[in-house]
Amino acid sequence: MTAETTQTILGLETSCDETAAAVVRLGADGRAEVLSSVVASQIAQHAPFGGVVPEIAARAHVEAIDAIAGRALAEAGLDFKGLTGVAATAGPGLVGGVMVGLSFGKAVSLARGLPLVAVNHLEGHAVSARLGADVAYPFLLLLVSGGHCQLLEVEGVGACRRLGSTIDDAAGEAFDKIAKTLGLPYPGGPALERLAETGDPARFELPRMLLGRRDCDFSFSGLKTAAARIAEGLTTDKDRADLAAAVQAAIAAQLAERSDRAMAAYGARHGASGLRFVVAGGVAANAAVRARLQASAEARGFAFTAPPLAYCTDNAAMIALAGAERLALGISDPLDAVARPRWPLDEAAAAASPTHAPGRKGAKA
Repeated sequence: MTAETTQTILGLETSCDETAAAVVRLGADGRAEVLSSVVASQIAQHAPFGGVVPEIAARAHVEAIDAIAGRALAEAGLDFKGLTGVAATAGPGLVGGVMVGLSFGKAVSLARGLPLVAVNHLEGHAVSARLGADVAYPFLLLLVSGGHCQLLEVEGVGACRRLGSTIDDAAGEAFDKIAKTLGLPYPGGPALERLAETGDPARFELPRMLLGRRDCDFSFSGLKTAAARIAEGLTTDKDRADLAAAVQAAIAAQLAERSDRAMAAYGARHGASGLRFVVAGGVAANAAVRARLQASAEARGFAFTAPPLAYCTDNAAMIALAGAERLALGISDPLDAVARPRWPLDEAAAAASPTHAPGRKGAKA
């Protein structure tokens, strides 16, 4: 992509339990420069409950957003006059938190006369690898985090085609909930990864899900249930480390298997040269998962890219970049843009083949 003019964007992210703001500059050559990226974590507020409490998250966003945005501007050496636009997450996510960041972005847009971009949080993850490398469109994307798990063909700005998605839990959710059954502290995913370093992944046999299907969908609920039952009978730290290693290996194996299937189909359609596989989202920070996926990509002849670790988990730099790419194409949103708890990247696929029946709880995507 080539931007007609340089875009300097304030990005705002409040979809879950991080209040984040960043300033990103997208040059005329299409290269992104992160001028600042500030993230205020709410781990301390949610840790006593073992997970994110939506009401607590929303209130914490309200208390923090003004100072965090001000700090991002200060660290970038800019004020509002130095911006060409403002981008805010408008979904999917915990809608109370989403409303905080989006409302703040609307206020900045109205008060400063700046164009507003209401960004899909998933699109932010989709472009996050472009914050640390020169990643050109198109590419194959595995978006894997606490709330999302899907494979997508990313053809360009806002142009995504879903190849597969979780039919129940996301991989990051499985990591977190299994960690909780093992008695690990919140946030569970990173704690389980640390515990797994000393474990034997071959000791416990865990189920492999959807073996009879040849599509690219995922399922982790059966693994989560099986691991929870095993965890109930464990008595030693070595036992727990072995189970953690087995869980991590099982999740990495399913992600790699479905990704390999998607790469085979993608390569058949796009030819054998210039293929790229991007892994983004919080689970992309897991070293074992990343190594397994990189090996699969290289075996298929794909270049492998993952964002820098700072941009794997939720952050505002990815939101700013997604907004900048849209503004460079003349795309902005009105001030009545709504906060959306659900917002699929491929809306046509979501409508034609929904992964969850209406009224049922499921992954945010």
